[in-house]
Amino acid sequence: MTRTHTLSEGRGGVLVCFDGSEGAHTALWWAAAEASVRGVPLVAAQSFEWDLPSLHAVDEHGEYNERLLRENAEQDLNRATGECREAFSGLTVFFATPDGPPEVTMVQLADQLDPVMVVAGASGRGALARMVLGSTAAELARRVRQPFVVVRGEPPAADAPVVVGVDGSDNSERAVDFALDFAEYHRAPVRAVYSWTDWPLEAYATAPPGQVGLTHVDESTQAVAKEQLDTAATRHPDLGIDWEPVTERPTHALLDRAEGARLLVVGSHGRGPVTRALLGSVSHAVLYHAPCPVAVLRALDRGEPAREDTGTGAEALRTGPPRGSA
Repeated sequence: MTRTHTLSEGRGGVLVCFDGSEGAHTALWWAAAEASVRGVPLVAAQSFEWDLPSLHAVDEHGEYNERLLRENAEQDLNRATGECREAFSGLTVFFATPDGPPEVTMVQLADQLDPVMVVAGASGRGALARMVLGSTAAELARRVRQPFVVVRGEPPAADAPVVVGVDGSDNSERAVDFALDFAEYHRAPVRAVYSWTDWPLEAYATAPPGQVGLTHVDESTQAVAKEQLDTAATRHPDLGIDWEPVTERPTHALLDRAEGARLLVVGSHGRGPVTRALLGSVSHAVLYHAPCPVAVLRALDRGEPAREDTGTGAEALRTGPPRGSA
């Protein structure tokens, strides 16, 4: 029997984008494990974009059959979420099937549910998954206010660290707080990486010792970044945290240290301008190339609300078999 629930019952959970792909199944299991660890609901959402020509299915009489498409997709989603319920004892799982493009409906659901994170899968298989990011995931990384996680890579070792980029900016503070909170839930060590040069590698390699700019950047910002980390660490006194200042470009420093990591966490902008429509160069690069799951915390415009009450066009959250099933 299908049971309906109000949106409020899924608030504060883990919201995952599902489309039936291999990457989506991987993301669903990752999100289910995270929800279980935190003791919060899992909300799996599959959007239906009916105006796409590729979705114009026909039945045995050659007629368009939207109902059949929806039922097949919902049954796949229900099977997957059912397996998650069985694997994680006590996990509450809801699913939602809104109409509209996922880059719109997922943002709207996130605004209403205020999840602890929004999760999506990367595209591609094997090594290709490190180079291909689905258009939906890339768009969500630019738009969602909540921490956004792209899942890829192999399951981590028991002692795998959480790696976080720190630069002293306001958005870095969001990333640090999320990284330390995540690490505490998983009892994982933390590697806080501070890169004190944004110079191109070729320019840095040829700069003479003491070149104006390098020393200034180190002295003026490293103390701020370290203080930012130390302040956050006081709220997590049992965590093992390694502070690692390096003279490398941030992208290279973070990608190198992401090998074998449990999670890589970055802010979507560092010291650069805050723009809702764009990601910073570092967050863009790690989203596409990191070998492990990546969490991006987008910079919020000044005065931008943390949540926004917008309609999703979605039905109530549901559990149980999808409509039309026995």
